[in-house]
Amino acid sequence: MAKRVIDSKRQAEQRLGLLGAKVARSSSATHTLTYLEGDGVGIRAAGPEAFAEAELLHAYRLMLTTRRLDVKMLTLLKQGKGSFHIGSSGHEAIQTAIGMQSRPGHDWFLLYYRDLALALALGQSVEDTLLDQLSKATGPNSGGRQMPAHFSHRDKHLFSVCSSVGSQWLPALGFGLAAQRRGDDAYVLCSGGDGATSQGAFHEALNWSARSKAPILFLVQDNKYAISVPTSEQTAGGTAYKIAAGYEGLLRLRIDGTDFFRSYAAVKAALAHIRSGNGPACLVADVVRLLPHSSSDNHLKYRSEEELESDKKTDPITRFERSLIEAGVLTEEAAQDVQEDIHQQVDKAAAWAERQPDPAPETATRHVYFEGALNLDFEQPATAESSEPAVMVDAINHALHEEMQRDASILVYGEDVADGKGGVFTATKGLTRRFGKDRCFNAPLAEASIVGTAVGMSAAGYKPVIEIQFADYIWPAMRQLRNQVAPLRYRSNNAWSCPMVIRIPCGGYIHGGPCHSQNIESLFGHMPGFHVVMPSTAAEAKGLLKTAIRGQDPVLFLEHKALYRAAAARTPEPGPDYLVPFGNARIAREGRDLTVVTYGAMVHKCMRAAQQVDKEDGLSVEVLDLRTMLPLDREAILASVKRTNRVLVVHEDHEFIGFGAEICAQIADAAFEYLDAPVRRVAGAFTYVPYSPILEHAVLPKDEQILHAMRSCLAY
Repeated sequence: MAKRVIDSKRQAEQRLGLLGAKVARSSSATHTLTYLEGDGVGIRAAGPEAFAEAELLHAYRLMLTTRRLDVKMLTLLKQGKGSFHIGSSGHEAIQTAIGMQSRPGHDWFLLYYRDLALALALGQSVEDTLLDQLSKATGPNSGGRQMPAHFSHRDKHLFSVCSSVGSQWLPALGFGLAAQRRGDDAYVLCSGGDGATSQGAFHEALNWSARSKAPILFLVQDNKYAISVPTSEQTAGGTAYKIAAGYEGLLRLRIDGTDFFRSYAAVKAALAHIRSGNGPACLVADVVRLLPHSSSDNHLKYRSEEELESDKKTDPITRFERSLIEAGVLTEEAAQDVQEDIHQQVDKAAAWAERQPDPAPETATRHVYFEGALNLDFEQPATAESSEPAVMVDAINHALHEEMQRDASILVYGEDVADGKGGVFTATKGLTRRFGKDRCFNAPLAEASIVGTAVGMSAAGYKPVIEIQFADYIWPAMRQLRNQVAPLRYRSNNAWSCPMVIRIPCGGYIHGGPCHSQNIESLFGHMPGFHVVMPSTAAEAKGLLKTAIRGQDPVLFLEHKALYRAAAARTPEPGPDYLVPFGNARIAREGRDLTVVTYGAMVHKCMRAAQQVDKEDGLSVEVLDLRTMLPLDREAILASVKRTNRVLVVHEDHEFIGFGAEICAQIADAAFEYLDAPVRRVAGAFTYVPYSPILEHAVLPKDEQILHAMRSCLAY
């Protein structure tokens, strides 16, 4: 390569427009050619002579810009401009090496909050960074909805960062599976710190990706601390490189991540392996953290001065700069000029960013849900004239068949869903035989993996319809559901979304005991971003499921197990175009003397009690089937209460803080003056659902209990 010395500020500007920051000096070169630690892989790291000057100077610019931005953002914070900062200082070399070998807009990137150099290498500008730091309305990462350093650029394929440590591993797997299905050479980068490898999701992602040969680079940036907890107190063997062993098909590499040349060589080898279809790689980069964990942290409380000084000796910018000077690419004077250029540009960008508009208060509640037009036709007849009655589970199965035939992007997966099992309740029977094992397939017995991969699959353009085998087993996926799925559209300011359907058998009355009888609607009804649905009949199940699949938001589709083959829920089956709108309650039975608000299996119990009141007492009870809890048809509830002036709320879950409590509060707030009696509730006892039929009967709502409550309301 040419080794012409860049010896002036003007020449630097002409060649690359370099922008940099002041760095500490070292009098000795630290780069040496060396082999890298890996699974039977010998990779020799080339020195500066193997690169074009433009490449080296570009890398230098990125690293210096990152460092200067850290300094500037901390200065702004001290001036009362912004409220939080989390730095990348010490991580620049490995991040720059990866960014230079990746293709934004083609490859996919799931970063973490310390990845500023990588974000810059992938195209985030200095101005973007400062807009984000100052929470400005035009900040591309979130428009002020997330903390700084939560990188997100849809057009560059930078997936919105979630604060929850380790929550990126499983969505990255979903992106990898999506890239694999498309058959191109795109790869997925998933980046995290050493602390994030303590999460079980790390192992779930390594397991599934290794088994499926997904094209993913798992980057672990090990700076030896998870806030204040050292790796020695986190990780067996002291490094994630060791704990990643044992996953057959996973390439492992470990390098000095403060050395740009070693980092570049390792990344090059890993990407060649991945892009050739050989499966995932785990690259552990040992780096240093030159700043406290964040602006809220003081690392002097848990790190010694000697340790901090030792880390400064392996500053990646110092090492890289010295290599360039020794190779004749830079002089000391030119380096100083470049740093001054960067200093001025960052200051100018910060002054500009400060003048940009703040978010408008009225936008604070936007983009919780899709706000466009779905263009769905809800005017189709409820049933085909020649249709035969169907049980609910068969109607669900038929809906899945019809929707998968209509839309090739729909993927059905979960535990035991493939043929020949076809699901433990047969809801997915025949889908694998008809559409192939690439569209209906079994997932590992890992609920977090099922939901987490659906995030990536959906964001990459597929429509996952996943099954959690029982509501009782959804809890391992809770972090993905609450921190990734529900807030994604909101936190990314509508840049990203992950529409999916999560089918969940729920409820009691089947003698399933504490772990096969749970109701979960009240918990998920408290999470903005979800739709929560529970049908009561076969026709409603088919129409609601089709609407869920064709929507643009994540849907928790709750299917009461006791209704799957119940005669009461059996109805003529709707045709393939039947859709039921969300947020539109159904009057299951008209009445004038009492309103009963309910959903799911309780609809049928309430219908039987209402018929008995009509027959024996001569009074008329209206039964309102909500069908969806989110969105809630508040208008229908209030309209019915204003007609009947009395109301009873019935649901199966615990009465205490159950979903019915919210319904009662809405009625008390908006229809109090119309009430002729107190609002009453019938619900499950505040206990677990026992296995014994006798004990189960004692704690779940009973027909006679509902009948008594109806008569009590009517007699008040």
